[in-house]
Amino acid sequence: MNLYGFQTARRIVSGCNSLQSLRDHLGPLAQAKSALLITQASLLRFGFVQEILDQLSGLGIETDTLTDVLPEPTAANIEEMHEKIRHRPFELYIGVGGGSVLDATKILSVLKTNDKKVVDLLGTDLVDRPGVATVLIPTTSGTGSEVTPNAIVTLPDEELKIGIVSRYLLPELVVMDPVLTRGLPKPITAATGMDAFTHSFESFISNKANPISDMFALESIRLISRSIAAAYHDGADLEARERMMIGSMYGGMALTSAGTAAVHALAYPLGGKYNIPHGVANSMLLPHVTEFNLDVISERLVPVAEAMGLTRGEIGAEEASRLVIDQLLAWTRELDIPQNLESYGVTPADVPALAEAAMKVTRLLNNNPKKVSEEDAAAIYRKLLP
Repeated sequence: MNLYGFQTARRIVSGCNSLQSLRDHLGPLAQAKSALLITQASLLRFGFVQEILDQLSGLGIETDTLTDVLPEPTAANIEEMHEKIRHRPFELYIGVGGGSVLDATKILSVLKTNDKKVVDLLGTDLVDRPGVATVLIPTTSGTGSEVTPNAIVTLPDEELKIGIVSRYLLPELVVMDPVLTRGLPKPITAATGMDAFTHSFESFISNKANPISDMFALESIRLISRSIAAAYHDGADLEARERMMIGSMYGGMALTSAGTAAVHALAYPLGGKYNIPHGVANSMLLPHVTEFNLDVISERLVPVAEAMGLTRGEIGAEEASRLVIDQLLAWTRELDIPQNLESYGVTPADVPALAEAAMKVTRLLNNNPKKVSEEDAAAIYRKLLP
């Protein structure tokens, strides 16, 4: 039997308005003398950023704010931020934002304590020692980054995104307050929500799927399937927002144990070269990669269909497969997910280069239950061109 394992954040606090009692959840971290709040400038207008700063000040913790994180942070962007703060004695980094902010916070944490560049950390277990203690506070329900040992970096010169994977990226504390997601625009709700669903789905059909990942993946699928449309159509629906946030977290926990697969591998070149948001790229690809994998995953789709609420009682693999794919396509329509790569500047002539780039993401392709050739990848990309 194959070995499998699981690891996540040291402590997780969740619930509506949980951010208001952040100071009570810090524990030993409250002894820090100084803290850096890492976010994006667009979030400063929301009251929760000031709420965090006020609570830290009330504990006697000196604070500063860094707002230079790009929407899809590059290695150069992260290095520039590190240069700004490397000589300052912050004892705590607090990341507040979506997946890009959380990933950047985790990487900045280990850059502080490891004499390496970002490019030296790309891959698995290349971080030598723990970083600065981190608190992660997500403001979207998508990446699950708050509970994973992963962080994604964009490499523009290689037109690709690559992951850093290390147990030292896991935070000391996660605070998940669905109130922070209430004002998300519909496109971000859709893209991040489908990104979270993709994490769970791919973890469940991954070659490394196991009892631990299956538990998290199926519960994530159940929560997201019953909530994503409601959260999209009514952003103020806090019950739906909370289910989406927990579902996203479970998706992160599932991929921590089992990993994602070909959908993510093919999505990375789309983000790296054409700046297609990661969640959108995953959403576009998911139905078509699922169709490609169908001859080897159809039995696994029976419990997926049940978790999605598409069936009750016994159902055959063929019927379950069709129900799942039909629902994925229905979501792309209802959530207004683009289905044409040309709208992002991709042409048929670009497909061979995209397929070649996808083949470099071997860490994820090796998880896919069916071998993907360069020709297969090209055929999948072409399904998203008229």
